[in-house]
Amino acid sequence: MSRPWYKRLFRVVLRSVLGFFVFLLMYGITMLVLTWIPSNTDFAETEDGITIAIYSNGVHTDIIMPVKHEIHDWSSMLSFRDVAAADSTFGFVSLGWGDKGFYIETPTWADLKASTALKAAFWLSSSAMHVTWRKKLPAAGENCSVVRISKEQYRALCDFVSRTFQLDASKQVQHIKVPGYGKYDAFYEAKEKYSLFKTCNVWTGNALRYAGVKVSLWTPFDRCVFYHLPQPAAPAE
Repeated sequence: MSRPWYKRLFRVVLRSVLGFFVFLLMYGITMLVLTWIPSNTDFAETEDGITIAIYSNGVHTDIIMPVKHEIHDWSSMLSFRDVAAADSTFGFVSLGWGDKGFYIETPTWADLKASTALKAAFWLSSSAMHVTWRKKLPAAGENCSVVRISKEQYRALCDFVSRTFQLDASKQVQHIKVPGYGKYDAFYEAKEKYSLFKTCNVWTGNALRYAGVKVSLWTPFDRCVFYHLPQPAAPAE
C-alpha cells in the first residue's frame, strides 16, 4: 500500500530543505578554503609602478585605474558624453562587472525583487559593466586597497577588463541608455553571465589574478577580494 500523498510531499520538501542547507554549507566551506589560499604568491608591489585601487561599497568591488596612461587610454574606449557631468578633468575611472538586472533594476536593496535575485543566481540574466569617472583615487582603508603594479601587470589588467565589454559590429562599446546612480556613471553591455559561482567580486579577483596580483583563488564576496591585498598601515600610537 502506497503512502498517503501528504507524507510523500513532506519527504520531498524535507529532502529539498536539507539539500539546500547542505549546499549552503559546502558553498561556505569552499569559499573559506579558497579565500585562504593565495594565487601569485611571488607578487610584490612595484616601487615606481602604476597606482590602482580596489574599492568596495560594502557588497560590490570595482577596480579604479588612471583614465590616461601610455599603456591604455580609457577615454578612447569610453565616452564622457555617456554621463551627465564628467569631463577630461576626471583623472580616474572605476570599472566593475555584474548582473544587469541588479545594476539597472536594483539601485538600492529596497528595490530588490525575488525574480531579479533568482535570475542572477542561476545564469538566467545578462551582465553589464558599470563605469564611474572619478576626480581622484579614494584613500586606502577598510573598503579600499591601493596597489602599485608594473607596466606589464597593468597592461594585462587593462586587457582583461577591456575584453569584458561586449562590443558591437563596429568594435565599439554598447552604452545601455538608462540612468546611472549619479552624475558620473554609466552602464555598458558585457560578456558572460552572473551566477552564485561567478559574482561581481569573482570578476574582480579574476582580473587581478590575470594581472599577476596576489589575490585569493576564489572571491565570491568583497572581503574575499581584500583578504590578500595590501592593507593600510595601522596608525602610530
